[in-house]
Amino acid sequence: MTRIALGLMWLLHFLPLSWQAWLGIRFGRLLFALARERRHVTLTNLRLCLPQLGETERLALARRHFEVFGRSFLERGLLWWASPHRLRRLVHIEGLGHLEAVKGRPVILLVPHFVGLDIGGTRIMLELDIVSIYANQKNLLFNAALLKGRSRFGGSTLLSRQEGTRKAIKAMRAGKPFYYLPDMDYGERDTIFVPFFGVSAATITGLSRLARLCGASVLPVITRMLPGGAGYRVSIGAPWQGFPGPSIEEDTRRMNAYIEAEVMAMPEQYFWLHKRFKTRPAGETSLY
Repeated sequence: MTRIALGLMWLLHFLPLSWQAWLGIRFGRLLFALARERRHVTLTNLRLCLPQLGETERLALARRHFEVFGRSFLERGLLWWASPHRLRRLVHIEGLGHLEAVKGRPVILLVPHFVGLDIGGTRIMLELDIVSIYANQKNLLFNAALLKGRSRFGGSTLLSRQEGTRKAIKAMRAGKPFYYLPDMDYGERDTIFVPFFGVSAATITGLSRLARLCGASVLPVITRMLPGGAGYRVSIGAPWQGFPGPSIEEDTRRMNAYIEAEVMAMPEQYFWLHKRFKTRPAGETSLY
């Protein structure tokens, strides 16, 4: 089945992006109808994070999220097989000057979990080498395709989460920006509970700790999926001023507050399918 799915993705990548988007939206609608558990997780997250929405609005937002997720899944074939010329044409990048401004020192690229984050990483790899950490997938065939697709260009360093951050720090100190995704629930290790949309969330403190350890600049990176066949836009922000701050907790709160603001700018594109509040403080029951 996995080979068939990968074969279909390979065939689809030849289509114009507008056609892929049309198919991806419908694939997402099918997932919304069939993926009962992930639909429940999405609706629970939206209820917790956006309580101001009514039930009808929440359901509509969840549907839109599945649609863009469906797009991002099918359009992944572009990352794995499209030419560099086509990727540069479809994915516009802005803010490279911000990276130039901190050249010569360690850099952390703060990348929240929006559906276009893989597109953003690949597009940046066309311009410079980076280091990133990935999570191994349970499906070994899909995992191999994912890793091969992510390592097509340049001399970027891709490390599994099991390898830890030591090698990432070494690569960052050698001049490779760290494409860092710290906004998921990774369990209790190296986390503190700070608010995310007003809900206590186990949040890893790596952004603050790494910035302190390496003297690294932190630059946010947001990838926006554009409507239809308009492509994607990767925005690299200016280095954060006053970071790290007085404490690791304040830094982690600042990170979550920043992500909240970006989510509100395009809420349908944030990764609501993830159990962001899976890990609970002692004595609290599961929210899912």
